[in-house]
Amino acid sequence: MLNWAKNAVGISEPIYGPSAIQTVAEQAKETPYTETSKDDLAWEVMDVTNVETKTFYMTSDDGHIGLVQVIYSNVMGIRTTAQFSTKIYSKVPGKPHLWATDNVSNFSFSADKQNFKADGCSMEISEDGKSYTIRSSMNRQAVVDLKFTQIVPGFVVGKNGTSNYGTDPEKPWGRMKHLFWPRCQVEGSIITQQGPVDFKGRGFLSHALQGMKPHFAAVKWNFANFQSPSYSAVMMEYTTPKSYGETSVVVGGIATESGILMAGASPALKVEHTEVKGDPDNDWPEPGAVAFTWSGKTQDGKDVTAKLEGSILPRTDRVDVMGELPKFVKQIVAGAAGAKPYIYQYTPKLTLKLNIGGEEKEEEGQLFMEATFIS
Repeated sequence: MLNWAKNAVGISEPIYGPSAIQTVAEQAKETPYTETSKDDLAWEVMDVTNVETKTFYMTSDDGHIGLVQVIYSNVMGIRTTAQFSTKIYSKVPGKPHLWATDNVSNFSFSADKQNFKADGCSMEISEDGKSYTIRSSMNRQAVVDLKFTQIVPGFVVGKNGTSNYGTDPEKPWGRMKHLFWPRCQVEGSIITQQGPVDFKGRGFLSHALQGMKPHFAAVKWNFANFQSPSYSAVMMEYTTPKSYGETSVVVGGIATESGILMAGASPALKVEHTEVKGDPDNDWPEPGAVAFTWSGKTQDGKDVTAKLEGSILPRTDRVDVMGELPKFVKQIVAGAAGAKPYIYQYTPKLTLKLNIGGEEKEEEGQLFMEATFIS
């Protein structure tokens, strides 16, 4: 089994170089971003190795931070799994977070690939494509009943939000795609064993596809979801393995109550770990302070720059990804890839500083950040 898994999954790839990835940043030079329609939100349900997720992040009016997620994975075209996860971050230092994750049974997608259903849970989009209802009663620790409604349209960076991998641009062998709803209204609650947690407030949706073996697509990630009374600022960065030139790809944007202020890709968007704390338990360079920078133009041509920076300590959580993977996937990844992925999560209050057409603005808000190291 192990030798077969190594051959099927692959331990490493040849060094193709940066020319073997056609990043979405190239599209963004001509088309910084494209607003999305309902059709763009369909699950792709690829029949080859891939991981596809819809993740809903909540920042409640009373200070609760949480997320719900459906993750669909296909391993080598022979085994598909789906998992429903819920997390509520503790507001009390030292008190455990609520984490409920379950492999789902009898899952299916609607004929148009818009909706997901399984025993005890569902994720459905409205007829007009502007809201999602997420429900789950499969785990008694976290009974979910939430509704996410767009405040502003969703977007992809460039024309389709996709970076392609392969030496022949016409016949890519893998791809990475992200679609965002940057600013949503959230209604509903998650019922825990300690009682209901009301998540009335703001939300953010990320629909992501890693349409290839994940450890070949990226070796590290940075993610920021900032929500304040007037602004939502989001950013996703991933760095490819040496096979693709350790290429950094950054996508994201900023939204207000009235619309998308700006969106785009690297090099106009950038993330830096301005201080490295380090993790002595596993030698990963865990950050202690960060700086996220956005630069672009409004639809009416005004220049926009924005920066979010500061200390992110103390860490909110550290997730050993190998401990959360389905058993079948875990055995293959551990034996074949040798990866030791960890996700570092932070929830500081920081101030977003903007310059919009020469006018300076700033506003404090809630940041949810992840720094992920894979291999």
